[in-house]
Amino acid sequence: MKSGLRFAQALLAALVIFCAAQPALAQQNRGHVYLLRGLANVFSLGMDDLAAKMNARGIPATVHEYGQWQQLADAAAAESRAAGNAPIVIVGHSLGADAAIEMAERLTALGVPPKLVVTFDPVGVTQVGPSLGYFVNYYQSNNGYGKRLTAARGFRGNIVNRNLDAIGSIDHFNIEKSPRLHDEVITQVRSFTNKPKPKPKPAAPAAPAVPSATPSVPGTQAAARPGAPG
Repeated sequence: MKSGLRFAQALLAALVIFCAAQPALAQQNRGHVYLLRGLANVFSLGMDDLAAKMNARGIPATVHEYGQWQQLADAAAAESRAAGNAPIVIVGHSLGADAAIEMAERLTALGVPPKLVVTFDPVGVTQVGPSLGYFVNYYQSNNGYGKRLTAARGFRGNIVNRNLDAIGSIDHFNIEKSPRLHDEVITQVRSFTNKPKPKPKPAAPAAPAVPSATPSVPGTQAAARPGAPG
């Protein structure tokens, strides 16, 4: 009987510790990463692998077909607002990269711009229009598909183009599957989704002690305090 009671108490204590840890984890990795596959929804399975790596590290990530970008933008904006403007990250490959740019522009128009947009070899949309956010473009100019990104009128973010022409083992059909690039992207995502713990407020300085009045002695006069009427 006693052993059963001790087991129940230990189980309850473990449950309390687990529940207490959940808000800390949610606070550490806020936001949502949307990964968009390319043509026919079957040529960008590196997006699935990357999403699995993110989720294993506590970063919420989901994979979608590129044609859903408009509905995803609307849902992402609502989710972000409901979570106190939680950061939105978009990652796309090929036609999914094109859709990532369009999704970013729509989110900006909705008043909830993405924090980070990562594109792997965009093929059709090569200019980023009215949008905010930090854009990182991994591409090859010599594989017949990938394109460099440029800023169009109304763009107010930052674009970093990473030309991977020199890496012969990478092409348009496996660029999004590179473990090395996955590690880079996860590092970038963490920098935008990790919410630092608020610093404790400094303690208010203690009020200076007020000196007690000197008791009057018969036949003497107490000295007047500085600044007090004489």
